[in-house]
Amino acid sequence: MTGLEHRRTRTAVTLTDHDGSPLAHEDVTVRQVRHAFEFGCAAFEVADADAAYQDLWLGLFDTATLPVYWGRYEPERGRTALADLTAAAQWFADRGVRLKGHPLVWHTVKAPWLDPLPLEEAERLLRERVRREVRDLSGLIDTWDAINEVVIMPRFTNEPDGVPNAITRLAARLGRVEMVRLAVDEARSQGTSPRLLINDFDLGPEYERLIEDLLEAGVRIDAIGLQSHMHQGFRGVEQLLEVSDRFARFGLPLHWTETTLVSGDLMPPEIDDLNDFQVSAWPSTPEGEERQADDVAAHYTALVSHPAVESITYWGMGDAGAWLGAPAGLVRADGSPKPAYDALRDLVRGAWWTPATSSRTDAQGRVVVEGFAGTYEASCRGRTVEVGLAVGEGAVEARLPR
Repeated sequence: MTGLEHRRTRTAVTLTDHDGSPLAHEDVTVRQVRHAFEFGCAAFEVADADAAYQDLWLGLFDTATLPVYWGRYEPERGRTALADLTAAAQWFADRGVRLKGHPLVWHTVKAPWLDPLPLEEAERLLRERVRREVRDLSGLIDTWDAINEVVIMPRFTNEPDGVPNAITRLAARLGRVEMVRLAVDEARSQGTSPRLLINDFDLGPEYERLIEDLLEAGVRIDAIGLQSHMHQGFRGVEQLLEVSDRFARFGLPLHWTETTLVSGDLMPPEIDDLNDFQVSAWPSTPEGEERQADDVAAHYTALVSHPAVESITYWGMGDAGAWLGAPAGLVRADGSPKPAYDALRDLVRGAWWTPATSSRTDAQGRVVVEGFAGTYEASCRGRTVEVGLAVGEGAVEARLPR
């Protein structure tokens, strides 16, 4: 476990009966049920998938990113997909999966009916949209990509219908800092205490300067999102750690929010915008799958080793419906797992997972749990209680239900 001490816990758990009395000299079984570290995946399709696919997803991931793109969520003004999204979110919540919504503000996949409106009205509706989604989904989705790709937002011009983009025009008028302030202030205005991220594919100086400006202006963000769609090849451990070091200096948790690694031919290196690479077929290959497995293991091992990183999200488990048609999933279109799935599971639910233990409490009802920080279940006298164990040395009480 060398290098991962910052992910581990050593906690004295005092097990008590429902009335608070310590359960001394009792047999107890303790098993881990979730990591404190967030091993996430974009989960747009999972709730409606077949049971085998769902089992693969739940057998690896513990945090789901759900789509709340304005243009899909409210394709017609006043008609939202709240019922469908709530049902999907509840499906995950019932299975102990943490949830994040993506995104509240973005200049792409926005509501098409917004663009022709006067800018003042568009701003008012955007603010209302942020408040509504945070309020309506509170208790299910309380972590959000508050704003997505704001570095490019004021200068974004790739609109196929030729209608000026309302979000881009607003970002140009307000500036990046005030655009982020709009997103986070409206999200916090509902009193639901959401956890809010900014998220970007730009991992260079412009994004760093934006974060500096936000912190100087008193705009409160909770984590920094770093995208990493590696369709042109693995970044490499050295670059991952260098990027993490650069953004760790702001003192905020780092979330690698959009990870992909392809298991077929790599996209040509001369492609600047990944969206420009359009092919009729992009198959997974045996050689590509072996490369993907090695790269996935190296990617996750490097980032889990970095103390500032607290979350990694793979951008879609399956090849079916993958972004740009890329063979970037961990599961083939036929539902069979690739070597990368097995390689990642061997880490997340293997090398980085605490085996279940059976022991006996001492005279004070205590049992010491050593392993990876996260959520555990303690079972005694035929009853079970869930308890969160934080990184480092600690002590907690776990009270059994009646």
